[in-house]
Amino acid sequence: MEGAEGNAGQPGPAERSHRSSVSSVGARAADVLVYLADDTVVPLAVENLSSISAHELHRAVREVLQLPDVALEAFALWLVSPLLEVQLKPKHQPYKLGRQWPELLLRFTDASDDDVAMDEPSLQFRRNVFFPRRRELQIHDEEVLRLLYEEAKGNVLTARYPCDLEDCEVLGGLVCRVQLGPYQPGQPAACTLREKLDSFLPAHLCKRGHGLFAAFRGRGAKTGPGEQGLLNAYRQVKEVTGKDSEREATLGSHYRAYLLKCHELPFYGCAFFHGEVDKPAQGFLHRGGRKAVTVAISLEGVHVMDNREKHVLLGLRFQELSWDHTSPEEEEPVLWLEFDGDSEGTPVNKLLRIYSKQAELMSGLIEYCIELSQAAEPTLSQESASGPHEAPSPSPPPTQRPKLRRQGSVVCSRIQHLSTIDYVEDGKGIKRVKPKRTTSFFSRQLSSSQGSYTMVQPTDDSLEQS
Repeated sequence: MEGAEGNAGQPGPAERSHRSSVSSVGARAADVLVYLADDTVVPLAVENLSSISAHELHRAVREVLQLPDVALEAFALWLVSPLLEVQLKPKHQPYKLGRQWPELLLRFTDASDDDVAMDEPSLQFRRNVFFPRRRELQIHDEEVLRLLYEEAKGNVLTARYPCDLEDCEVLGGLVCRVQLGPYQPGQPAACTLREKLDSFLPAHLCKRGHGLFAAFRGRGAKTGPGEQGLLNAYRQVKEVTGKDSEREATLGSHYRAYLLKCHELPFYGCAFFHGEVDKPAQGFLHRGGRKAVTVAISLEGVHVMDNREKHVLLGLRFQELSWDHTSPEEEEPVLWLEFDGDSEGTPVNKLLRIYSKQAELMSGLIEYCIELSQAAEPTLSQESASGPHEAPSPSPPPTQRPKLRRQGSVVCSRIQHLSTIDYVEDGKGIKRVKPKRTTSFFSRQLSSSQGSYTMVQPTDDSLEQS
């Protein structure tokens, strides 16, 4: 559990089931159940269960599924329960971590004693948080693409990946193509979509009693706007033709199209953590309170998302923030995010407090992602230099991230919905409500020649990477 690769987070609703992956049989041969993203199970008969490593189990899963070598980097083993999820390092021993699960829950969650006693993790084969998107675009193996597609689809349908309606329709259309086959004019597609709507669109879009799917009431109801958009997207799914592919009858191109669309979401491939933030003071009495949030951290940056409203509250690249975590005795652990902003037209620094018992884990993951990004920069430069000698890639440059720029998009920041501490420096001290950042409360920043941040190295007391 030590180090940044032992990432803990908040499982999605689809994963909230009690499933056991290992049995308490000591050193004898035992069946280990490894769950895939589509909830299918890979049973493994292993010897010396108590000492087998995640790396050995990972290799066994790859052999059973006959996956290519790229799967070693693309996927990782996770321990997941309704209360906590942890990406394992290759050296971790899943059985021992499973036995230590109650201790991890007490350390990293606010679960009650009864919930801790009842909780049991399952072993899952999921996307590796540290696998770069640009590498994902180079994958051609259909089974690897299918596993990535199933995981991404699950995150979209459970709203772990907040999406605008337009994007939900496009993604849903691709799911229709995968599950129902090519669109055929005249077939009763509308009835099929209506009956299985939550298989194609996020549940919170399907269950509204007014607006989006109000027209679904009654058999004779006209097609609702959301359903019509889904039908249009299904109709527009492009089929692979010609000799560009020998797999015309397979689904690989549709898996890839789904993943490419998900790559437009800035939080794709993140590890998820749970926490709370302060609400802005409202009313005559300036009452605030807190709201539950999900913190998504990846190689790209940090996103804070509103659990209830299913939209982004704050999105920051590592070049745009400083961070630290505090764990004072008898007080809640806090992850601090510091970023540039303005207060009534005045440039200021903004501090956001995220209350979470996983603050230490989030801080460690941010630091480790930055280290990986910096280590990858020379490699990317060499690849760019050798570009003319290689076949052109259809993917965008690694430094270019597609953005959804619709007004009011769910992936746009809503800083006005956050309560932050604003401050400037006047040369004598820190005043709440600093022109361009030249100093910071925190020394942890991304060292970069771009942006307005000074080049500051991480402090020596950073979270241990082991």
